Amino acid sequence: MSTPLASTQMTDPPSPMLELSLPVVGMTCASCVTRIERFLNRSDGVAEAVVNLATERATVRFDPARIDRAAIVGAIEAAGYEVAPQAAAAAEEAGTGDDAEERARAADRRVLLRDALASTAIGLSMMVVALWPGGVPWPMDRVNVWMLAPATIVQFVYGRRFLVAAAKGLRHGDLTMDTLVSMGTLAAYGYSLGITLLGAEMETYFDSAAVIIGLVLLGRWLEARAKGQAAGAVKALLKLRPSTARVLRDGAEADLPIDQVRVGDLVRVRPGERVPVDGVLVDGSSALDESMLTGESMPVDKRPGDPVVGATLNASGSFVMRAERVGRDTTLSQIARLVEQAQGSKAPIQRVVDMVTARFVPVVVAIAAVTFATWMLLGPEPRLPAALGAAIAVLIIACPCAMGLATPTAIMVGTGKGAEAGILVRDGAALEHAQRVTAVVLDKTGTITRGEPQVVTVRPLQGTTEEELLVLAAAAEQGSEHPLAEAIVRRAAESGISLPAAGEFAAIPGEGVRATVDGHSVLVGSERLLAEAGVDTGPLAGPAAEVAEAAQTPVLVAIDGRAAGLFGIADTVKPESAEAIRRLHSAGLEVWMLTGDRVAVARTIGAQVGIRPERILAEVRPGEKAAKVAALQAAGAIVAMVGDGINDAPALAQADLGVAIGTGADVAVEASDITLVGDDLRSVPAGIRLSRATMRTIRQNLVWAFGYNTLLIPVAAGALYPLTGWLLSPALAAGAMALSSVSVVSNSLRLRRFRPT
Repeated sequence: MSTPLASTQMTDPPSPMLELSLPVVGMTCASCVTRIERFLNRSDGVAEAVVNLATERATVRFDPARIDRAAIVGAIEAAGYEVAPQAAAAAEEAGTGDDAEERARAADRRVLLRDALASTAIGLSMMVVALWPGGVPWPMDRVNVWMLAPATIVQFVYGRRFLVAAAKGLRHGDLTMDTLVSMGTLAAYGYSLGITLLGAEMETYFDSAAVIIGLVLLGRWLEARAKGQAAGAVKALLKLRPSTARVLRDGAEADLPIDQVRVGDLVRVRPGERVPVDGVLVDGSSALDESMLTGESMPVDKRPGDPVVGATLNASGSFVMRAERVGRDTTLSQIARLVEQAQGSKAPIQRVVDMVTARFVPVVVAIAAVTFATWMLLGPEPRLPAALGAAIAVLIIACPCAMGLATPTAIMVGTGKGAEAGILVRDGAALEHAQRVTAVVLDKTGTITRGEPQVVTVRPLQGTTEEELLVLAAAAEQGSEHPLAEAIVRRAAESGISLPAAGEFAAIPGEGVRATVDGHSVLVGSERLLAEAGVDTGPLAGPAAEVAEAAQTPVLVAIDGRAAGLFGIADTVKPESAEAIRRLHSAGLEVWMLTGDRVAVARTIGAQVGIRPERILAEVRPGEKAAKVAALQAAGAIVAMVGDGINDAPALAQADLGVAIGTGADVAVEASDITLVGDDLRSVPAGIRLSRATMRTIRQNLVWAFGYNTLLIPVAAGALYPLTGWLLSPALAAGAMALSSVSVVSNSLRLRRFRPT
């Protein structure tokens, strides 16, 4: 039977998706976000586009074979917005960034403040004249003529940004916050212009239109200033990076710009200086303050061979390091990119907000029209001014800006605070999922414990001193790469012991080593190794049983054919693990331990850190970890999995929330939703607390934003007039609208006071 030709033809593999983040100029409210996303998502080749009002960026995932950057920029411009100039490629590659975007925003803030103050001053001056006690000593028609020039300047010079933005939106059939402001102020200005041209002795709304523009501009300045503070985490991180490095080349030292440091360069770092790039210490020693990465205030001792991270502070000695990662590859640059990515993401709760704001402005325009018609039909005389004032107040007081900023500003501040504490959140969805967690599953090795064997017990038999046992055993083990051997050698180094050379070394796989040290025949390893060599292990039987009972691995030593003693080796618990688990319990979470180790060892570790025996899952094979997590999920738990190894990656992916210890395997970090830069387990409860605080702030913001509009739009329409005879002034409506956005951003900024402990 023949095969159809179509099924046998070779097809090109799909192009890899790329991601592009672009700074967008001109967004003012959530309706702008919706429009830009619509234009981008319907572009051929765009897989997904997310626009963030708070960060003023569009993040686009696209197929480079079908669309390029120019076409993406064109889609944004077709929606009526602009993209800030592209950062220089050299600065991007060097990881030094480009502050042109921030300078542009700062300049725009200055213009906003200038226009806001000028508009408000002009409007208030006109209002003082209009409300002068006892009336002004000039005819009202002449006063209106005097007001026309300053009112026109405010409307079409200082208020031009609203008119231009509204016109762009109308060309595409979209209504935005700029539409509401433009309609309200143009209605007030047009009505007043008509009264003035007719020479009628009636009050006008010139002053209200000017004050509205001034207060809205002032609100936007306050909002832009607050958003700049909310985005401060990335700026603060990048400011830690030194601008120069002292590089050793051709036998001389030279201070070079940081972007000229190359991989392999030797760099000298003096006391009090920050490490310029990532690398390895090769000469000297010091203590580094790594609090900017891990949140841990205590300096970390560094010796030759230890890794050092760029932007950490050299607290003591001078040293020379070899550069291994520079520019955009440094840890600091990668963290900054992760934080920016998280701050630009959307939480699932934002979908509801987007649906509401997409329909909000048209509904407000309809309410304003109904308000005007109702006052014209049923209102008291003079009806036209009252109807116009109520309709303008409805248009001005509505604030989709507050709804659009409620979620992203909180995510910006929350993820920024997390980065400061060494807690890197992948996106807004991870923050939302973390606050729902009910059970935390902890991998044992490398998570609860240090992840490397330590000598816990040294038990020499009579006739052998502890130092002699350690010297001979460590000297024999120097040639072995086994983790237990490394633990013994490390214990000797920590004790300051100088080891003699070993001769006739032989490693017996799975059993131990044999060597000659200072004329002594030394055996180090299992009971079987010693027994096969004819050594009587009876004297070590009791101590070995005691060590095993304490969840330690016994390593026996024989010297010159006689049992000399043993070492008890175990993977010791991190000092902060018990405190971290206590905090998780205090947060109302179930804590489980997952390990491939023996039940006895697992329960001993569990008892040390406060995990109940029934919540210890021991002797679990690597491939079974994800199944154990799935079983907890099937029982109704919302699970956070914490791990650091390659074998933890499937379980991290299976969990509702994956938390990776940042010092662990790259694949574990890739599979996680939250990455802990350090290995302090206390960051896990801190991350969950941060998530809860952030989501609580988002809910508060949304209640305020929706409640504000629900309550005040009817008030602006005149709902209180039949009972109180009171109408809301359009100028007061403008002030309330400006304050609503500022209040939402200010509430989000309270998260800056979050403390991880």
